[in-house]
Amino acid sequence: MKYLIILIVTFSVILVRAQEFSLYDAQTFALENAEKLSRANLDIESAEKQVVETRAMGLPQINSTMDFQNFLTIPVQVVDGEFIGQPGTLVSFRAGTDYNANAGVSLNQLIFDGSYIVGLQVSKFYTKFMETNKEKTKQDILAEVTQAYEMALISEKNKAFVDTLLIVTEDLLEKQKHLFETGFITQEQLDQTEYSVARVKANAIAANVASENAKTALKMTMAYPIGDSIVLTEKLDGLLEDQMKDLSGSIEENIQLDLLRQQRELSEYDYKNMKMNNLPRLSGFFNHQYNAYRNEFNFFDSNEEWFEQTVVGIQLNIPIFSSGERWAKMQKAKIAIKQDELNIQEMERNLKGQEVRLKNDLRSARAQLALKKKNVKLARKIYDNALVRAEIGKENSIEVTQKYNQLIGAQSEYVNAMMEVFKTKVDLDELYNQLIRE
Repeated sequence: MKYLIILIVTFSVILVRAQEFSLYDAQTFALENAEKLSRANLDIESAEKQVVETRAMGLPQINSTMDFQNFLTIPVQVVDGEFIGQPGTLVSFRAGTDYNANAGVSLNQLIFDGSYIVGLQVSKFYTKFMETNKEKTKQDILAEVTQAYEMALISEKNKAFVDTLLIVTEDLLEKQKHLFETGFITQEQLDQTEYSVARVKANAIAANVASENAKTALKMTMAYPIGDSIVLTEKLDGLLEDQMKDLSGSIEENIQLDLLRQQRELSEYDYKNMKMNNLPRLSGFFNHQYNAYRNEFNFFDSNEEWFEQTVVGIQLNIPIFSSGERWAKMQKAKIAIKQDELNIQEMERNLKGQEVRLKNDLRSARAQLALKKKNVKLARKIYDNALVRAEIGKENSIEVTQKYNQLIGAQSEYVNAMMEVFKTKVDLDELYNQLIRE
C-alpha cells in the first residue's frame, strides 16, 4: 500500500507537469498535434507519390489480356458471286466458329516525349512547393499560438490585478462599517463603498471569464484537449522584455514571397511543356498473343491447337498543324509568367511598406506601453492613498469611486497597450519568418 501511494503521487506529479507549458512548449505541442499541419504533411506525401507515378509513365508498361467470345449467331459475310462462278450475284455465308478465345501479353515503352521530361521535373518541383506551403502553415500556427498564449498571460495578469482590487475594496468596506457605527461617516458614504465593491466584483467575474476564454482559445490553437487543465509557465514581464529586442530581419525570408516565386517557376515549367508539345513523340511496343477458334468448348484440350502471333514495332507521332491551338496555349503560358512577375513585384513593394509601417507601429506601441505602465502605477498610488484617507474618514466614498474608475481606466489602457505591442511584434516576426521561439 505504501509503494502504491508513492506511485500514485508520483504519477499525479507527472500529470501536473505535463500540463505546464512555456511559449516554446505550446508552439511545439501545436506543431506536433495541429490538424492543419497533418494535412500539409499528407499533401507532401501525396506529391511524393505523384513523382513516382510520373516517373512510371516513362518506364516499361506490361499488360496481359484475355478474351473469350461465344457467338450465339455466327456473323454473315457477303461477297461478289464472281468469286464462285456466279457473276452479277451476291453470295452470303456464315464465317467463323462458335467460340473464340485469345490471351496475350504486351509491352509498351516510351522512347521520347518532351512533355514527359517536363512533367517529371514539375512533379519533383511540386514536392518542394508543397514543403514551402507546409512552412506557411507552420507559420500560421505559430502566429495563432503565440498570440493566444500572450493573450492568456495578459488575461491572467489582469484577473490578478482586479482580484487584488477586490480584496482591498472589501477591506475598506469592513473598516467603513466600523466608522459608520461610530458615526464618523454617513449612510450615503457607506452605500457608495458597497456600490464600489459590487462593481469590483462584477469586474472580477468578467476578468475571470476572460481569462478562462483566453485559455480555451489557446487550447484550440494548440490542438490541446479542451477539457484538460493547462498551466502557463511563461512570465508576462519576460515576454514583454523580448518585445523590446532589435528589429532585425529581411523580407527576403517572407514565405508568401517565396511561394509567389515558386508559382512563377511552375508557370515557366508550364510554358516549357507547351513548347515540348511541338516535338515528336516516339514509343515502342511488343505484343505476343495466342488465339483459339472452336465449335465446341474444349479450350483446355491439349490436342487442340492455339495459334501464336507476335508483333513488335515503334510508333512516331509528329505534330504538324493544330489550327493555332498550340500557339495560343504557348502565348497564354507566357502571359501567366508575366502575371506572376507582376505579382512578385507587387508583393515585394507591399512587404517593404508593411516592414516600415510595422516597425513604426512597434516603436509607437513600445512608447505607449511605457507611458501606460507608468500611468497605472500613478493611478494605483492615488487609489491606495484614497483608501487610506477613506479608512480614517478623511475622504468620502464618491472620491474613492472616482479614483477607482481612474485606476481601472489606466489598467484597461495598459492591457490594450500590451496587446498592441504583442500583436505588432508577431506581425513583424511573421513578416521575417521568425516566429519560432527557442
